[in-house]
Amino acid sequence: MSNQKIVNKIYHWSFLLIIGVALILVNIIGTYLYSRIDMTEDQRYSLTEGSVAFLADTSIIEDRISLKIYLEGENLPAEIKHYRNTLESKLKEFKAITGDRIEYQFINPNVGSEEDQRILQENLYARGKGILPMDVAYMKDGTQSQLLVWPGAIIDYQGSTVNTIQFLPGSQAGKPYNIEGLTQILENSINNLEYILISSLRRATQKIKPRIAFLQGHGELTFAQTQRARSLISPYFSIADITLNDSITALDKVDGLIIARPTKPFSDKDLYLIDQFVMRGGRLMCFIDALTLNEDTLNATGVTHTMRNNLRIDRLLFDYGLKLNENLVIDVKCAPKSVPYAKNSLIPWFYHVLATQTDHPISRNLEPVSFKYTSEVQFVGNSNNVLTPILTSSTNSAVTGLAPMVSLAMPLNYGNNPELVPNPKDEANKVCLAGLAEGQFESHFKNRLVDDFAKNPAIKFLEKSKADGKVILIGNGRFIENKYDSMPNKFGTAYMYRPLPLNDLRMDPTLAELGVPVFYGNQEFFQNLCDYMLGESSIVEIRSRQIDIHAMNKEKIKQDAGFYKFINLTLPIGIILIIAFIINYLRRRKYSKS
Repeated sequence: MSNQKIVNKIYHWSFLLIIGVALILVNIIGTYLYSRIDMTEDQRYSLTEGSVAFLADTSIIEDRISLKIYLEGENLPAEIKHYRNTLESKLKEFKAITGDRIEYQFINPNVGSEEDQRILQENLYARGKGILPMDVAYMKDGTQSQLLVWPGAIIDYQGSTVNTIQFLPGSQAGKPYNIEGLTQILENSINNLEYILISSLRRATQKIKPRIAFLQGHGELTFAQTQRARSLISPYFSIADITLNDSITALDKVDGLIIARPTKPFSDKDLYLIDQFVMRGGRLMCFIDALTLNEDTLNATGVTHTMRNNLRIDRLLFDYGLKLNENLVIDVKCAPKSVPYAKNSLIPWFYHVLATQTDHPISRNLEPVSFKYTSEVQFVGNSNNVLTPILTSSTNSAVTGLAPMVSLAMPLNYGNNPELVPNPKDEANKVCLAGLAEGQFESHFKNRLVDDFAKNPAIKFLEKSKADGKVILIGNGRFIENKYDSMPNKFGTAYMYRPLPLNDLRMDPTLAELGVPVFYGNQEFFQNLCDYMLGESSIVEIRSRQIDIHAMNKEKIKQDAGFYKFINLTLPIGIILIIAFIINYLRRRKYSKS
């Protein structure tokens, strides 16, 4: 063998060895590094600047945070499998920024013995306080299949479980989701995936808690009646009860003020303190019943009057661009009511509205919010702030006259296919049930105070906002109210209170006892509301993103499945054979000449 052939052989083998080593190194490095280029028009695979800044800040996530995700299994339908992969992809992006400070694990809850599965699922459900299961019906190999999915995660931080995440809504007992009907739900959840993860991580790692005060002194909901709602936000906010008592400094250290279902009029002094709180950039959350009715009388006699509450706070809110009408909203999208002596024990109760979501971050991708005897919220023009509807009624809804009578017979007058308006599909029929005003406000007391008072430096009167504020008005005061038990303490000197075991912010106890569980989104709505009102702008940025997912054509897939399977099978093999043939031809041609 000539020296030249030996040199050529060494060269070729060395070149092959270098390429092999390079490929191995690239694969090894690729297991530790995660990078990609987002070429989509809506940047669906890119994190917002706020998320990147949050994840990169080592002063926020100081310790390792662990996510146990129970969305795993070999039998997951393709649509949910795609969602699971999208979730993992998002978490990989997080790890590319945080490194070892975030770890995650996908767990299949449907493996192991039946007893092990039962214990795990009971712990995940946690009597309605944890992850809600989703029952999914789908077609597999020409037969109908059903699978119980747990679309949520548990967050552990600094050695303890601190939070749970619900990625997809739970299903009602005996009413599984059809896989074809999940397209919109999955799309909405993918839209919100970054927000869901970032907000959950924020809550788990939060050090300084903004202060939220529940106002008292005007017949508002008590501690016992809001205990469940308080427990939802207490891990992330400092909660207090405040009575103004004419103190000019009563709200100085408060970031958010909740006025939940007041029943007594507000004095001018109290209105002034609330007004100045808003002028300083405070967040005001008003949950108000414009009308009062006696439901015991309604159940006993079948009819009752409604009465105006005349709270006087409506004058203040009017100047901020929000008006609460003294009527009731009726909606075909409603919860049923139990009427024991009626021909049918359950009737559609149009006065128990299941509010419709809007695209706003507070309400998007939630279960319907339960508003019982709710009033209409209207916007009145104000050029200084932004007015946004948060929740509305459906298109098949209407409003009553002022202070109407309420009758159990009313739903029966509309028959089996009720139409409350002439065109029940017209979007213009929607009625605003919750409205938000944001930006700069002018004081309700501007030009209403005498100069000696207004110009007194000790009073620190503000004619207009010195910082951007937020005011939300919801035409229903009871949506965060819980039923409760009371018991004397061990000394018999005071009473202790606890909410009833069934979570009445997620379902109606009476309907649940009758085997008609209707899931509500009140709990998540209240949490989102507090997050938004006192949250950072980065969270708003995440929630405002819109990613459009185009649904697959099921019929076309069924018709052309064989063709595409054939292409996917034969095309790669064909390419390899063609390349091999070309290489072999070139080699034979080269060496035949020599």
